[in-house]
Parts: sequence; structure tokens; C-alpha cells
Amino acid sequence: MTDLKDATRAAPDWQDDVRQGVRHVRDLDRLPLSPAERAAAQEAASRHKVRAPKAYLDLIDWNDPADPIRAQVIPSPDELDEAEGELGDPIADHEFSPVPRLTHRHADRVLLFPTYQCAVYCRFCFRKESLTSIGRGYTREALEPALAYIADHPEIREVILTGGDPLSLPDKALAEIVARVEAIAHVRLLRIHTRVPVALPSRITSGLVAALRGRLMVTVVTHFNHAREITPATEVACRTMRQAGFVLLNQSVLLKGVNDSVEVLEELCRELMYRLGVKPYYLHHGDLARGMAHRRTTIAQGQALVEALRARLSGICNPVYVLDLPEGGGKVPLGPCPIEGRDGESWRIRGLDGKVRDYREIVGE
Repeated sequence: MTDLKDATRAAPDWQDDVRQGVRHVRDLDRLPLSPAERAAAQEAASRHKVRAPKAYLDLIDWNDPADPIRAQVIPSPDELDEAEGELGDPIADHEFSPVPRLTHRHADRVLLFPTYQCAVYCRFCFRKESLTSIGRGYTREALEPALAYIADHPEIREVILTGGDPLSLPDKALAEIVARVEAIAHVRLLRIHTRVPVALPSRITSGLVAALRGRLMVTVVTHFNHAREITPATEVACRTMRQAGFVLLNQSVLLKGVNDSVEVLEELCRELMYRLGVKPYYLHHGDLARGMAHRRTTIAQGQALVEALRARLSGICNPVYVLDLPEGGGKVPLGPCPIEGRDGESWRIRGLDGKVRDYREIVGE
């Protein structure tokens, strides 16, 4: 394993990392794909942008057609097969958008979209159609209606920067956004959803940290899907954010052929907590994004996986298995229920060892 000090010294400039990666469909010509694979990938890329920094591409084993990193970022012809019932806006972002660049689905928090561009475009993204069709970056003027909306709604306590990937923005832009949000007195917490620490860890610099620090509590929600994504460089990035005082959480997506085995999820969750200091937060059931049926598991498969994880891992290493319901229904837990039955104050509950035991409630008057 590379020493962390060596990883820090060897870290490239993050913008070079982006330039040397795939930024356009024509860049697929530089990858070790067969002519048939390249043609299929180029067709699929017409439906959703393709981008991946060099650091992330370097993790791919090109000799393995089923490589879990490759499956997440290299376009597949399977994406062209749209199943009945799949949706362009699976969780109704647009329906709950009272002003541009903001979604207000839950009373005390809002999603703020500073940019619709990403450092890496994941093939399974539930916002893939918005990111491809909108494609706009950050401007101060574009955020004004959203910031005014937040200021006018004192029930909002939490602002979630998402997109697009907010950490793909320059430090100056991030500092401007944070300053504007911090000026709204009733906002208490800034949450950032990002794939940057995974795919572009060189972007996590002292300048970025300084841009995010201030009055607000800061929570960074990363998006690791496989233990192969955890490297000395991501370890440095997460350590930098931890030492800045940020709370680090992770949300993964359950993806067929990528992480749909208990062994893969166990290693991922354990390494997130023990190596990176990142709490596994959510394991998402695959959203109904168009062209993604080939990556979705069944809910029953997901429930079996998280039940097995619960028996193998410390509680702090276990994510909550959730489904983000269509039509803005929000995230609901899907984990298996250990309650086998109830008769008044007496319950039948299945333990982690599989045995069902009687439990009688005893409460005061």
C-alpha cells in the first residue's frame, strides 16, 4: 500500500486530473475498448454525458469486462433499452421546485443546485436527464431566486448543495455560495452531496476546505459504491475533511454487477468506517432512471443483503437500506422487519442469530 505521505506528495493538480481523463464522447477513442464496445459506448453516451477523471479511470481493470469501476462510468448499450415505468425525473425534483435551482420537498431542508455539471458522470444517475439537458454551471445571478426563497422561509434549517457536483466548482465560487447561505440566519447546517472525494480526490485541497468552513455545521456526504474506490488518495482526501471538522457520511447505490453481494458490501462498509472515518449512511435501492433496469436488483434481494450485513458488521458500519419513492414520497427504509408477531404486550422477535424469542413489554402507568 502506498504511504499516505507519498500519496500526498504525488497528488496531481486536480485540473490536470480532469484534463487527462475522459471529458467528451470523442475521448472514448483513447480507452482500451474494442471497436464494437466503442461504437456501443458512443451511442449510449448520446443519451447521457460521459466524463471521468484520470484518477478514476486508472482504477479500472480493462481486462475485466465486468470491472465494477468500469460499469459505473463507461457507457453501455444496455442503457438504450428503456423499460416501461422508468422515469425521466424519478424522485420528482422538478415537481417540488418553486424557483429555479431549488427543490423543497421536506419542510426543514432544501436542495440547492449551484451547478448541473459533474466531475464524473455516473451511468446510473437518477438526475442523468436533467444533467444532460440543462448542463449549466454556476453563476451568481442564477442562484439569486433560490437564495431569496431560502431567506423568505424561516422553517428551512438545512441547505443541501447538490447538482451536478458542487465540489467540482472553483474555490472562489464555493466561498461565495457558502457566504450567501451563512448570511441567512435561520440556516443551521450545510450539507454537500459529492462524488469528488471518490473520483477526483486531488480536488480536496486546503483551499476547498477553507471555502467551506464558517458559521455553519458542515456535513459532506460522499458516494463510494465499491471498496476498490478506496485508495491512498481518497484516504488523504477524507482525512483532510475530517480534520477540518466536517461530518462525513456515505450513501451508496445498490447496483447489480457492481456491489450486489454481501462480501462486497461488507468490505465497502467496513473500510468506509474503519479506514476513511466515513459513516455508511444510506444504501439506495436503484431509482427508476431510464435505461437502468440492467443495474437494478429486486427489493427482496436488497433486503436479504442488508439482513446479512446486519449479522456481520458493527452497528456503526451498517447503512440504512432505502427507496426514494417516486412523486416526491421521500426516502423510506426497506430493511427486513425482525418482528414475527404480536399479541398485546407480547412480541415475537427474530434475533441476529436467526432465533425467534418472546419479548414482553413492561411499562409504567
